[in-house]
Amino acid sequence: MGLRINQNIAAQNAYRNLSVTDNQMSKSLEKLSSGYRINRAADDAAGLSISEGLRSQIGGLKVAVRNAQDGISVTQTAEGALNEVTSILQRMRDLSVQAANGGSTDSEAAAAAQKEFSQLNSELDRIGSTTAFGKSKLLDGSFGTTQQVAGTKQTTALPTGNLAFDITTLGGVTLGTPIAVTTTGPGAGASAAEVVDSINTALDSALKAAGYNGNEVRFAATVADDGSGYTFEINGTTDFVINDNGAGTGLDDLGLGTGAQTSAALANGHSGQFQVGANKGETLTISIGAVSAAALGTNSLDLTSDPDGAIEALDSALQQVSDQRAELGAYQNRFEHTINNLNVSVENLSASESRIRDTDMAQEMVAFTRNQILTQAGTSMLSQANQASQNVLSLLR
Repeated sequence: MGLRINQNIAAQNAYRNLSVTDNQMSKSLEKLSSGYRINRAADDAAGLSISEGLRSQIGGLKVAVRNAQDGISVTQTAEGALNEVTSILQRMRDLSVQAANGGSTDSEAAAAAQKEFSQLNSELDRIGSTTAFGKSKLLDGSFGTTQQVAGTKQTTALPTGNLAFDITTLGGVTLGTPIAVTTTGPGAGASAAEVVDSINTALDSALKAAGYNGNEVRFAATVADDGSGYTFEINGTTDFVINDNGAGTGLDDLGLGTGAQTSAALANGHSGQFQVGANKGETLTISIGAVSAAALGTNSLDLTSDPDGAIEALDSALQQVSDQRAELGAYQNRFEHTINNLNVSVENLSASESRIRDTDMAQEMVAFTRNQILTQAGTSMLSQANQASQNVLSLLR
């Protein structure tokens, strides 16, 4: 090996190694300062793709937790209002029992009780029309209702026998096998609320058996102020078509017409739908029935003429409200379990994303220290290699 000055191979070798070490040291500094093992796609292309997918899920699940918490707030607001409705109905029942005590209650006392009774009916209407969460009305019958078939006529007699019909379209999908619903009639002397309850009970079972939530379609009824008749309607959380199936009592007996009944969109409807998952379709829908004197059947009661009938009607109204409160309580419990499940998923997915994307600080510090030493050694060797070429000057002396 001779002495050369045009090409210093030792210096070039030291410089190349120093450049590699310096580049590795820069990456180590970046990982240590950011806390991320992957700061750009070039660091780990496959890992970046996987971790970004996990981040989408984690972010969506965190928002879903907040959505479910809002769902709890909605159910608590509605149930709190229904608690006061229950208190009002209990007071109305007390007044009915008092008015029914004909042995000591004269017509003037019954009339005085009726005045308070009327005011309590007005308060029921006020609570039903004003209870809201934000701008969403909760107890006017629009929450969880976007589609409706409204009664075209008032029925003067309540059907007490079996009612049979088919759901042929639901959610814009024509069902290959219609969902057949057959109710068990509530029997003679039933109230409008009891007729509706028997229908909705059968609907819930049929819809769940077909794989649905059970609250996609609901019946409701209102009582005329003079007690002369009843108006029925069908509410849905999505569009639907219902047909008479020719067995038992038909929809026409409820004033809903004959043949196919196709729902129409409600202008003030609210979907009642909560997004409780990170992906499309992971929803939970709440449907809350209307609360008013007409919906509960208390608007036409008269303590001066039929206090016994008022007691019976109020028992039915109390049961109707209690059922709605129980349903809201079940929804709240479901939301709480959903939140717990979502939080576990967030925890586990965050751990997975961390294993892929986060820096192992101890391991990276070992690499940084190694590169730091190599950088110092490389710098020193480059200096020595450059100094070696100076030896040629001794030949020129």
